[in-house]
Amino acid sequence: MKKILYDYVLRKGESTLYSTQYQSPVGVITLESSGQHLTGLWIEGQKYFAQTVDGKVESKQNLPIFEEVKKWLDSYFEGQNPDVSILPLAPKGGEFRQAVWKILCSIPYGQYITYGEIAKKIAILMNKPSMSSQAIGGAVGHNPISIIIPCHRVVGANGSLTGYAGGIDKKIKLLEIEGVDMTGLFVPTKGTAL
Repeated sequence: MKKILYDYVLRKGESTLYSTQYQSPVGVITLESSGQHLTGLWIEGQKYFAQTVDGKVESKQNLPIFEEVKKWLDSYFEGQNPDVSILPLAPKGGEFRQAVWKILCSIPYGQYITYGEIAKKIAILMNKPSMSSQAIGGAVGHNPISIIIPCHRVVGANGSLTGYAGGIDKKIKLLEIEGVDMTGLFVPTKGTAL
């Protein structure tokens, strides 16, 4: 796991962060950028909102990266399934989280995966006999570029719609936008990750 998992990484000189907002069908979305790369995307009220931000953030509406991301989001919310790889992403996180987020980006539109399935993939990647689903849940939950890195496509082993930092109602809305067959998926009545 010593290789870079994203094509884009923050470069020296990209220490100033910028932000803007986007009005979406799931609420106000805050975008954060280094100026060249998207470093954050959070839905208003989301758990861990802007947790990876360290330092000053300036509001700036007209960065080319923000225009690119807003066009991507427009296309997404219109149900057009835009390609994630066209955006310069630079999520902040360690190697383990980066590996989990890379797997999330490989989940096709209209499909979902379980925490356990991701755990098996990471165990193979890390050459370990097994990996904790709870550790995967932590990495999924702390995804700093929500929607684009599709953490909403992860469900519990039994089909429970748990663990979306943006809220279960938003997770359902995003899956519906993507055309996911919701048969067999359900909102649990109790649990630690509601």
